[in-house]
Amino acid sequence: MTIFGALGVILLLLVVLVLFAVTGFNKLRKADIGAQEGLGGIDVQLTRRADLIPNLVETVKGYAAHEKSVFEEVTAARAGLQHAAAAGDVAAKAAADAAMQQAMVHVNAVAENYPDLKASANFQDLQRQLADTENQLSFARQYYNDAVTKLNTLVRTMPWMFFSGMAGVSAREFYEAPEGHQQAPKVEF
Repeated sequence: MTIFGALGVILLLLVVLVLFAVTGFNKLRKADIGAQEGLGGIDVQLTRRADLIPNLVETVKGYAAHEKSVFEEVTAARAGLQHAAAAGDVAAKAAADAAMQQAMVHVNAVAENYPDLKASANFQDLQRQLADTENQLSFARQYYNDAVTKLNTLVRTMPWMFFSGMAGVSAREFYEAPEGHQQAPKVEF
């Protein structure tokens, strides 16, 4: 083999190695961006739900003004939800989400005691919008967890794990229900 042949083989190996590194870097960055996008989708739905809540509360207040503790709970949960949506902590988002779900259970329990309220077109429309938002939120959570699964698999498997530091990518945490909120809440009248 001549010196030019050996140099050509080394150059070819170097080009292949650089292309592999670029591919690994891009693959990890795309997976990280997908997980970021999924978390953003959760934030959008949490914010949408938080924006719908005051309208529902005002509608219920008109019928059940004496249920002050329920409305205070919803207000506190909404504030926590807005704060968590602005933060990047997945566990805080899940905890705020669970607090809001619990507060909404109490609002719905109050609504059950007022047949005129349940028959109100405004209340029914808000309930429908909230149900749609809950479905979209469930989808956003699943999308995020799927994206995190893909990212975490890449970050923890060879050969991509060797490029995670170079790409500035690390494993992310899954969106999980906080302790005690895995089961649907029970409402008793």
